[in-house]
Amino acid sequence: MREKTIERKLAVTVKKMGGICPKFVSPGLDGMPDRLVLLPGGRLAFVEVKAPGKKPQPLQMVRHEMLKRLGFAVYVLDDVEKIGEMLDGI
Repeated sequence: MREKTIERKLAVTVKKMGGICPKFVSPGLDGMPDRLVLLPGGRLAFVEVKAPGKKPQPLQMVRHEMLKRLGFAVYVLDDVEKIGEMLDGI
């Protein structure tokens, strides 16, 4: 399964929950997660989408830790079967 397939399924699932899942692009700050997950009730998380078994690059891990220190939830998603569990945690 490709990263794009997982990303598409995430966006569709979030939309069904009444939220949005925009692609996140941060010019000048490389390594930021791929997607924002914005759910009803003000729930927010950053999601790094990877192909199955792939891991984030070192710079991505630095950015994830920076966001976590600021109090944000950050997830790495590499399996469509984990989408529901991840969204329940947000």
